Amino acid sequence: MRIIRDTLFIDPADRGAAAAIGNFDGVHLGHQSVIDLTRTAADAAGAPLGIMTFEPHPRSYFSRDPKPFRLMNATAKANRLEKLGVERLYEVPFNAALAALPPRDFAQTIIADRLGLKHVVVGSDFCFGQDRAGTAADLETFGQEMGFGVTIAPLLTSGTTAVSSTAIRQALTDGDPRAAANMLGHWHRIEGTVIRGDQRGRDLGYPTANMSITDLHQPKFGVYAVKATVRDGPHTGDYHGAASIGVRPMFGENVPNCETFIFDFSGDLYGAEISIALIEFLRPELKFDGLDALITQMDADCLRARNILADV
Repeated sequence: MRIIRDTLFIDPADRGAAAAIGNFDGVHLGHQSVIDLTRTAADAAGAPLGIMTFEPHPRSYFSRDPKPFRLMNATAKANRLEKLGVERLYEVPFNAALAALPPRDFAQTIIADRLGLKHVVVGSDFCFGQDRAGTAADLETFGQEMGFGVTIAPLLTSGTTAVSSTAIRQALTDGDPRAAANMLGHWHRIEGTVIRGDQRGRDLGYPTANMSITDLHQPKFGVYAVKATVRDGPHTGDYHGAASIGVRPMFGENVPNCETFIFDFSGDLYGAEISIALIEFLRPELKFDGLDALITQMDADCLRARNILADV
């Protein structure tokens, strides 16, 4: 998959895709249904399968609320889209100039002139252009005028609930990663680089791989049964483990992070890229009377996690 970030000076070989347009946060089942429609359009047009998204996320640009909301960072999203067979990922820079484009100018300048897309697919609730004034129906009209095809995808539901990034965030906030996975079509994953922590886990007999969650939506704080994937380095592979997400109240108030103890593992993961899939919430964060009580609980957490993961 080719990632195109410079849409002003684009390689001619990267123009002319059939592309789905949206933020694709989480790449959930609704997004995947849109991608499937785009794949059909790409095959019909003999064009590469593309995704057109925006970095930073427009909500980050406009919102004054500092609370992180993204389900995945740009790298994790690219990893997931590549697994789905996407060939061109257009990460259009979202800035003041783009936000100020009226809908017609957005369609003409970005879709038709710069990217030269042959066909675009959007959800029925898609809005675009200055003040989000453009609708999916408007885009259909512009496509007829400007020479690109448009498909409007219906919203996908799971039971009585619309599949959406918002609903997935709520499931994670509630500590229900299985409900989130039912809407995502895959386990929710926290991905990033292993960073150096306080190394308390090593002293307790539970060395952990630590990751920042500063820019991500924070799941319910507590301990989870997890699957871990090491993406690079000498320890590349898939593992089982238990992860603690939160502020570590046993040791005062700290910046929230994700600390994963990987079962039956020995090695140095500092600097490695890892992906942690949340499988089941085990318990909330607790403050114990002493280290012995903490270790006893960690023993129980890991035993329970092993039993859960044996059936997943």
